[in-house]
Amino acid sequence: MTCAPRPQGPALPAALHDALQAPDRLTIALSGGIDSLTLSAAAALARDGQVSLVHAVSAAVPAAATARVKDFAAARALPLRLVDAGEFADPRYRANPVNRCYFCKSNLYGTLRQLAGDGAIAAGTNLDDLGDYRPGLQAADEHAILHPFVEAEMPKSEVRALARRLGLGDLADLPAAPCLASRIETGLRVEPAELALIDAVESALRDRLGAVTLRCRRLPDALAIEIDAATLATLTPEAQVALTDHARAVAAAHDAAHLPLRLRAYKRGSAFIHA
Repeated sequence: MTCAPRPQGPALPAALHDALQAPDRLTIALSGGIDSLTLSAAAALARDGQVSLVHAVSAAVPAAATARVKDFAAARALPLRLVDAGEFADPRYRANPVNRCYFCKSNLYGTLRQLAGDGAIAAGTNLDDLGDYRPGLQAADEHAILHPFVEAEMPKSEVRALARRLGLGDLADLPAAPCLASRIETGLRVEPAELALIDAVESALRDRLGAVTLRCRRLPDALAIEIDAATLATLTPEAQVALTDHARAVAAAHDAAHLPLRLRAYKRGSAFIHA
């Protein structure tokens, strides 16, 4: 992925510019996804670099996302702090209930609030996110987290368009990538070793397929490899077998050879069971 130097020319949408300029001090919760990356770039522009970035390093965060965050901050000479939000010490999070995200974000935002003090904290939530079941937004409200893209009424498509104008290059086309814990079926305990397995399988398959929408789901009795339907349709039966064999080899290297492996079309949120 390429990271261009901080842009000087592009104008921000007025409502976004105002939302980012308003706080005396601003910290961005930077996950490594396109929303928070774009928000960070926009804040750096609106505030002439006077913004802090914080990234939570966790077993649930893909290694590629952490590397992307480091490259992004270094390319723009923006202060970046890496933290452990502490969610793995929370048994409520580890139990993986339907509102797991609430406990994850409560730990994250509680940690960020301690770091930021009375300064403002912003997240990359966009307008489209409000249409989903996102218990993490409750945690955000409880910790007074700002959502500048929501204030500016910007959906995902406008965030991506802004990313291109701000010079984020091919980062603007990053597929959505929620935390790795979202791949574990609701009710199955969140284990760091299983998250490492999921990350390894997804990384290995992306090396072959490129930046496509792809998930490795942990089911009670199997691993499901989900690939967006359009990409899956282009794979010959032989290519599908080769891809499955490659994923199986990676799983075996992570002591998961006993798990059957299924290849199927991507379905958003398929590991989430909401009774």
